[in-house]
Amino acid sequence: MDLIRLSPFDLALAAVLVVLLAGVTMWARMGVGRTLLIAAVRTVIQLLLVGLVLQTLFDHAHLGWVALMAMVMLAVAGYEVMARQQRRFAGMWGYGIGAVTMFVSSFAITVLALTTMVGPSPWWEPQYSIPLLGMLLGNTMTGIALGLDRLTQNVWRERRTIEGRLALGASWSEAVTTMRREAARSGLMPTINAMAAAGIVSLPGMMTGQILAGAPPVEAVKYQILIMFLISAGTGFGAIGAVWFASSRLFDHRQRLRLDRLKPGRHT
Repeated sequence: MDLIRLSPFDLALAAVLVVLLAGVTMWARMGVGRTLLIAAVRTVIQLLLVGLVLQTLFDHAHLGWVALMAMVMLAVAGYEVMARQQRRFAGMWGYGIGAVTMFVSSFAITVLALTTMVGPSPWWEPQYSIPLLGMLLGNTMTGIALGLDRLTQNVWRERRTIEGRLALGASWSEAVTTMRREAARSGLMPTINAMAAAGIVSLPGMMTGQILAGAPPVEAVKYQILIMFLISAGTGFGAIGAVWFASSRLFDHRQRLRLDRLKPGRHT
């Protein structure tokens, strides 16, 4: 099946729908019309730039360029995790916790998938490595951001309860065990919901893209199953690791709660 190419006019028609939606939200005074338009413009600019970069990368494939692209993606994802926190860790900890856990989980699983499951030659072939890493980073970023935000908000709200548990002799881990568990669960829920609804409620994006590009549906399904399992593992390990690491950072070596290590985020 030949790929049906989209013209600028086709994209403009789709953009009209977004503009109409923005107009409706402004008419209803929902307060998101301008934000919606800005997001749409950013989507166009960012995706066009990424498309040009990827085309250049595919034409001049080299491990060094692939590694540089991967590090840029990780750096941006780490910033987004930090920016989404209503209360985040002060200093480099606010950036480092998310970036390090994403590096450990997403990069490790991506390399494992490329070398053992997908098996392109060379294993870092940008056509496979960059999209796969991008999907893992995007979903892991969301899971970690949700988990950290839930943890810090709960700890801030329940600080008196935590201090009371510490005064009664509980360790720092015991004092926040329930909040830590809830935060990790919060980070995992979007991925669990996506897997539960896949194929029944919705057709996942990668599978839909492959089918539209002419791939056999069964092959598209196999790739989608692989991707969803990898995403769930990356998001789960990343969210759990970030929450566990962050919760330990909330206490000092004398097991005292240190809320001075948190500061309000830009959305507070």
